[in-house]
Amino acid sequence: MEYRNYYLSFLVALCLSCPYTCLLAQNPPYKAVNLGNWLVAEGWMEQPSLFDGIVNKDLLDGTQVQLLSTKFQTYLAAENGGGADIVANRPSASGWETFRLWRVNETFFNFRVFNKQFVGISNQGGNKIVAVSNSPSNQETFQIIRNTNDPFKIRIRASNGLFLQVQSETSVTADYQGTSWEESDPSVFRMTIVRTLQGEYQLTNGLGPVKATQVLRDHWSSYITEQDFIFMSQNGLNAVRIPVGWWIAQNPTPKPFVEGSLAALDNAFTWAQNHGMKVIVDLHAVEGSQNGNDHSGTRDGFLEWGDSYIPQTVSVIDFLAERYGNRPSLGGIELMNEPQGVDIDSLKKYYKAGYDAVRKYNQNAYVIMSNPLGVEDSKILLSFVSGFNNVVLDVHYYNLYTDNFNNMNVQQNIDYINNERASDLSGVSSTNALSFVGEWTAEWKVESASKQDYQRYGQAQLDVYSRASFGWAYWSYKCQYNHWSLKWMIENGYIKL
Repeated sequence: MEYRNYYLSFLVALCLSCPYTCLLAQNPPYKAVNLGNWLVAEGWMEQPSLFDGIVNKDLLDGTQVQLLSTKFQTYLAAENGGGADIVANRPSASGWETFRLWRVNETFFNFRVFNKQFVGISNQGGNKIVAVSNSPSNQETFQIIRNTNDPFKIRIRASNGLFLQVQSETSVTADYQGTSWEESDPSVFRMTIVRTLQGEYQLTNGLGPVKATQVLRDHWSSYITEQDFIFMSQNGLNAVRIPVGWWIAQNPTPKPFVEGSLAALDNAFTWAQNHGMKVIVDLHAVEGSQNGNDHSGTRDGFLEWGDSYIPQTVSVIDFLAERYGNRPSLGGIELMNEPQGVDIDSLKKYYKAGYDAVRKYNQNAYVIMSNPLGVEDSKILLSFVSGFNNVVLDVHYYNLYTDNFNNMNVQQNIDYINNERASDLSGVSSTNALSFVGEWTAEWKVESASKQDYQRYGQAQLDVYSRASFGWAYWSYKCQYNHWSLKWMIENGYIKL
């Protein structure tokens, strides 16, 4: 007993003399938080927005618009969804009547249609408007001119300097020279914005290279600092999950993305080591987009990741594993965030190659594989990972986004956590792979919930998700919406770890 007391006294004295370097980062299970909107932008999370300095910020890349001819009161449409003429014979709008913008600059755009072709002037003469090109050129570039008094009343100037006009329901051409804004003018359209994206691509391309570099470097240096790691470590957290984009591994950084996020990630590893925490590096945005969402780095919301993108995606993992694979503060490398709608065989092929890339540099680092979203069977990867070492399966649990949560009251939400979520998590854990609830939040669809309701709901999730053998990570550390922000939840007594 005397020797033990002496040993403990020695450790205390050592820590007091070197308060940072003596801290020992813990092993799983982790109590973690996601550093969302730091190195991969998500516009919905921050207010005031990073996007405020962008001209025509409602017309960023991926904005989906529908165009109504004010003269004919019909919508423009890509016949057959693409590969044919643009017509104006639809009384209502759906997929074929929706165009996705590629932003060239503040007022010039390409229009992408349902089947992914681009709208342009026909090569066959006559200035007919068609959607047949698989890549945009000058002929597929248009200027959107907005009415000063009504910005959703527009005219569209083609590359030949003339305006689009609807001559008939089956004839749309670029040969009009008038200047009228009257509803009866065949070149006037009513633009409806159906959906917008606010991801890293939209931000950087909207700001332009000079301004984007300034804005993002200011953001990276202030949004998360070492003080935040101190706060996290002092409030029961022992890890962070950091979303990164594929461009972090590229030198030079591919346009429109800007350089600097890698230096911020380096800082995070240092800060984590200083304060006894681990870093889970999460490839959140992959080239080609794995789900079409803002946070995937997509340009226009189309999911295009597949077999052809596997080599370059593996190269990103290889880069991250070489750089951080032997850092003492590495908690794990997540190969891809939230694949949704991707071919499961392609996903497995990539996961195997990504796993092998990590193992080149570290035989024991945790390799995290995200369960595909939208697949009811949460055990879909269990047999696949049975031969791997130190592999983790990541599941995301939100009582949001699907209709079955719309009418649940407080207790029903809590019961769902204690029953369905607990059962699902137990199934994922019944293998040699570790389980990880990589994203969850205390937000839900219950309106006018009290602080006590949120406390009970948050505690129920903590109780259940703490059974995950690798741990859990709250989404997110910061957010303009309070219940999405773990920092706010801790400071205001909603969650205690």
